[in-house]
Amino acid sequence: MTMTEGPHGRQRNAGIDTIIFDLGGVLIDWNPRHLYRKLFGADHEAMEWFLAHVCSPEWNLQQDAGRPWREAIAEAQARHPEHATLVSAYRERWEETLGGAIDETVALLAELRDEPVRLLALTNWSAETFPIGHRRFPFLDWFEGIVVSGEEKLVKPDRAIYELLLRRYEVVPERAVFIDDSEANVVGARQAGLHAIRFRDPATLRRELAAFGLLAA
Repeated sequence: MTMTEGPHGRQRNAGIDTIIFDLGGVLIDWNPRHLYRKLFGADHEAMEWFLAHVCSPEWNLQQDAGRPWREAIAEAQARHPEHATLVSAYRERWEETLGGAIDETVALLAELRDEPVRLLALTNWSAETFPIGHRRFPFLDWFEGIVVSGEEKLVKPDRAIYELLLRRYEVVPERAVFIDDSEANVVGARQAGLHAIRFRDPATLRRELAAFGLLAA
């Protein structure tokens, strides 16, 4: 890859022309505990059991893959009828699982808007609840395009969803950097030919993007 002079007088990697962001855990603080701490109060052990065994990450991922919420709620309530009200709250009060924007990462995204790169997003998110997030976070309109797993009925780290994004937006994988907080999703992106960064915190992300010549260190 060759290097060219960037807009701020630094050397920029001419081979990278696209940056692809995950949303939850990178730009948006999503966590069901934001809701369930209110419902369980001080009983953190019971909350963690509920989120591991009743409304678990694996259960939630099925909604990200396109399962309708009404089916998901009915299934979990059938398994644990004693927790029927708590299960219903996951969908009825879903917006309360959003803790807000991760402001420092949003600031990096704002800087990248001034760079000669395309900005895309690839998120594991239910098609039913994504519009709530889209309304709440105006910076999502900064992306040229967003691939939402629930709309495609594919989820990361399935290679097919990365390849769908690449085809839809005519992205050359070797010229794109993908950012995600999940190691499995990062590995999936690399298997699809993308450069990939495991998100840890905004300061580390800045350094890693700087190494590609995409931001000032």
